[in-house]
Amino acid sequence: MDDRPSMLLVDDDEIFRERLGRAFRERDYEVTTAGSYDEAMVAARTDSPQFAVVDLKMPGRSGLELVRDLKTVDATTKIVVLTGYGSIATAIDAVRLGATHYLAKPADADDILAAFQRDEKAPLSAPEAEFPAPTLARAEWEHINRVLSDCGGNISEAARRLGMHRRSLQLKLRKHAPNK
Repeated sequence: MDDRPSMLLVDDDEIFRERLGRAFRERDYEVTTAGSYDEAMVAARTDSPQFAVVDLKMPGRSGLELVRDLKTVDATTKIVVLTGYGSIATAIDAVRLGATHYLAKPADADDILAAFQRDEKAPLSAPEAEFPAPTLARAEWEHINRVLSDCGGNISEAARRLGMHRRSLQLKLRKHAPNK
């Protein structure tokens, strides 16, 4: 009998999903991955996970719908929602639907495990370790790259969406990513 905790990772970004899956396997989790709402629900109905990490924005049905429906399959599943598009409204919706926590991307396995552990503590208890907020430069870099990704790498379209000149965007992209 396998006593490892079970983890369902749901993200449409295959590379991110597989890297995160490998990181959790190295931490001795039994990991199942899914790239969509439908794949995740099949996996959850087959073997309900103890933990789930769900991307908010996926093609087809959203991560919020998945949070709600995973909770109907098994109310004890602890869920962390990941997103590159953080907003207070969606964070509140995710928690109301049953998510344990809501994290901004990029989040690594340690960030996610810390979010699950925070759920086990009493509200308003002091954190054991300080997690520094990303710098403004890092947040800007991540936002620019997410918009560029959404535009399929089209710099002109990304610059238009960001409200900046194309050349300015190209200059920012030539720089290396700032440290956290």
